[in-house]
Amino acid sequence: MVVFMTSTLPVHGWRLAGLMVLAGAFAALSLPPVCALFTLPLGLLVLYRAAEDAASWKGAALSGFLFGMGFHTAGLYWLTNAILTRVHEFWWVVPFASPGVSLIIAPLIAVPAVLCRLVPAGWRRVLMFGGSWTAVDMGRVLIFSGFPWNPLGSDLELPGRFGDALIQPASVLGVDGLTLALVLASLAIFRGRRAALLVLAGAVLWVGGGFWRLSVLQPLPVINPRAVLVQGNVPEAEIIDHKQSVENFRRYVRMTAQGVQQARLMGDDRPSVVIWPESGFPGLLDEDDLARQIIAHAAGGAPAMIGSDREENGHWYNSLEVVDQDGKIAAIYDKSRLVPFGEYQPWILPFNILPGVLTPGPGLKTWTMPDIGKVGPMVCYEIIFSGSVVAPHDRPDWLVTISNDAWYGDSAGPRQHLATGRMRAVEEGLPVVFANNTGISAVYDAAGRETARLGWGKTDVLVSNIPSPLPPTLFSRYGRAIPVGLSIVCVLLAFWPRRRGERALVAKR
Repeated sequence: MVVFMTSTLPVHGWRLAGLMVLAGAFAALSLPPVCALFTLPLGLLVLYRAAEDAASWKGAALSGFLFGMGFHTAGLYWLTNAILTRVHEFWWVVPFASPGVSLIIAPLIAVPAVLCRLVPAGWRRVLMFGGSWTAVDMGRVLIFSGFPWNPLGSDLELPGRFGDALIQPASVLGVDGLTLALVLASLAIFRGRRAALLVLAGAVLWVGGGFWRLSVLQPLPVINPRAVLVQGNVPEAEIIDHKQSVENFRRYVRMTAQGVQQARLMGDDRPSVVIWPESGFPGLLDEDDLARQIIAHAAGGAPAMIGSDREENGHWYNSLEVVDQDGKIAAIYDKSRLVPFGEYQPWILPFNILPGVLTPGPGLKTWTMPDIGKVGPMVCYEIIFSGSVVAPHDRPDWLVTISNDAWYGDSAGPRQHLATGRMRAVEEGLPVVFANNTGISAVYDAAGRETARLGWGKTDVLVSNIPSPLPPTLFSRYGRAIPVGLSIVCVLLAFWPRRRGERALVAKR
């Protein structure tokens, strides 16, 4: 296996370029919802060897870029669905949706391909590759409003109890720490039998530790409310043209009343909270007194968290608003992390392609309200930001995120989005409620175990108790400083100590 790790790739030129794109796309099969983990080490091996074989750093950088184009284009293929929703306006963007986004973030994969050449072959080069990959991947939060979608750590989110165990180390390392571990293990298994056995032993300890944690967890004695998630399954075309707005509103009201009745039949005193998804209300909720009264009546006295647009002083917001039992607005949260090219137009485009732009809200909040308890509200995109989903110094008892994944159809997009909520639950030690217009709506406990789900494309109500939180995890205390520190350690170990003659060998590369 060492020979296979260090031998020269048998292709060059355009064939090598094509191989790199295919290797990246192949590695993307390891992402949710496929989670074909074996594709990641094979794909990374091809990139690693191409970086070593390149005649110069420029060749290594090109290999990394092409790998990134294949990886991200395949992993984000579902972005095209969003364009098809308004194809009559943006037909010309269809071929560029996924490749266009990939073009922006693919150059980051060129960094580890280049930096690994600065150290001698062997363990130090593997450490440099893994540490620099993780560091630059974390840096995606700095691109525009941030785009940390599909970190490799999410590959471990296999369905079921085995996947639950695999992701438990995220309570310490975060998803970026899982990325580091996966990259190192993926390359180490090709470094000989001893290294492969070491990886196997580490994997056994990893899984065993995950199962052990799941068996000893003791949630805090907090009674969270019961969630009534209303999944109206309204097609995006109807949301955009507003032709069915009245009927869709009636559907949500009717389903709300049904869900509240189901909650009452569960036969205990736990309070309920109604949750509509992003774009659930087809108008401006804070300006529609009658609509709020109708919602309050349907909710039967339970507070209702409703996704709605909002306008204030000429600025438009994507908001989550709470309607109390009297039909008044009790709280408002304005989305603070906007989707680049979707909700605002980054400066990189010199011409305007968006019909309107949104204004970001002031930041994360924690609401403390009767019958709701302490909750951290989020809207859609914000759940993907590891270490940035809880308001500083005001830890909630549960998290809620509302979304409208109708844009992306029955594709990998909604599944990948849902996977981010599962990972945030493990990282923060908090239950996560995921309310979606077309699905998937779900509830995760504070260890990332799914306790309730309503599948994609279903028109129904999901009624579920919200589990209690766990004590703060190590990651919730220190956040991304942990994976950042581990990445730096890997890079430093790659440079030190050196044996005599290695500096000259590196210089010749």
